[in-house]
Amino acid sequence: MLDVFETEIPQLTRGEKRKVYVYVPDFEGVFPVLYMFDGQNLFDDEEASFGKSWGLRKYMEESETPLIIVGVECNHHPETHKYGGRLSEYSPFDFADPDFGVIKGRGRKTMNWLVKELKPYIDENYPTIPGRKHTFISGSSMGGLMTLYAICCYGKYFSRGAALSPSVGFCPGKVMEMIENSRFRKGTVLYMDYGDREIDYRDTRHIYSDVAAALIRKRVLLESRIVPHGEHNEASWEKQVPFFMDVLFYDL
Repeated sequence: MLDVFETEIPQLTRGEKRKVYVYVPDFEGVFPVLYMFDGQNLFDDEEASFGKSWGLRKYMEESETPLIIVGVECNHHPETHKYGGRLSEYSPFDFADPDFGVIKGRGRKTMNWLVKELKPYIDENYPTIPGRKHTFISGSSMGGLMTLYAICCYGKYFSRGAALSPSVGFCPGKVMEMIENSRFRKGTVLYMDYGDREIDYRDTRHIYSDVAAALIRKRVLLESRIVPHGEHNEASWEKQVPFFMDVLFYDL
């Protein structure tokens, strides 16, 4: 079952509604919960920003994975909007970029809303297993960066995550500082990947390897992959779903 409702996130875009997509298995039980960014791109091609989704509805129905997935629609405004856009909401840090200009990071506001308002609502209204052990987070690109941020700074809520093609190249120094200053709970699990057709953009290969090494030094249980023929798009990320689902559920 895919349930869709609208909500306001006043901390980010006051007076505007955005969709929340909640996939619940069609069989009885209580389930772990995976929170995901860019919810409009997850389940159906008709909803996806670029006409191609991750195909998660089909995957979940065919695999009968015992998992609730909660996806929140992203901000579709340009970064020049008075509230800022997707980059602003999905960045933990302020940064300047030659293509996008100066971005005011509001990732902390995004995460605070998710854990303090959305998660309690989901736990109250859906058959969840609400504890940290059974609460996961995932995203791609800037959503992958936010996943890394959540694992580093919101480990009270999330035990496992999957960061696909995380945008660590916008502010690599701040990402490394965040990891070094984080105190990870024992048993924190992270899946992280990059496509081999995207990883050389802006020297990402070296940055990604530094991030992976830093996580390993901090004793995060890291599954890291360079995806053969992987690209920076939903069609490529869809192919990685079985891989990161295995990691999220491994030895749970």
